[in-house]
Amino acid sequence: MKLLIDFFPIILFFVAFKFWGIYVATGVAIAATVLQIAYLRYKHGKVEAMQWVSLGVIVVFGGATLLAHSDTFIKWKPTVLYWLMGGALLVGKWVFRRNLIKSLMGAQMALPEPAWNALNWAWSGFFAAMGLLNLWVAFNFDTDTWVNFKLFGGLGLMLAFVLAQAVFLSRYVKDTE
Repeated sequence: MKLLIDFFPIILFFVAFKFWGIYVATGVAIAATVLQIAYLRYKHGKVEAMQWVSLGVIVVFGGATLLAHSDTFIKWKPTVLYWLMGGALLVGKWVFRRNLIKSLMGAQMALPEPAWNALNWAWSGFFAAMGLLNLWVAFNFDTDTWVNFKLFGGLGLMLAFVLAQAVFLSRYVKDTE
């Protein structure tokens, strides 16, 4: 259920785009994200910081898309989110001396500090690369291709990256049998 809630805005964006185009889809994405935040706040009493950031970015970039009637702004949205996430990992490590990947996942697994640092760097690099890739697709292909990439390509690359992380982490998992 959590996965459905997480993907609610992007699924509705995709469906709305296929039927009504980029501007209706952008409005739908804004509304769906507001509903997502309201649901999470009602259901769990709190909303994670990154979800608030995502809401802010969709309202700003989606709103600019609708006001200017230019899809350029909405095409920048994934890049901005990727770069904010990657930047947060780097700022956490360099400025606050805190590995955010370890903070998020440390309770689930015990890893040596170099492995946590490698994960932090890997995710930072992945987010930077995804931001660049989004821009390349957004501004070198038509909007239909970009929307398909945003959903299927981005999701596929994320899944491949997570699987690569699992292979990396497997050397640290102790066999309990």
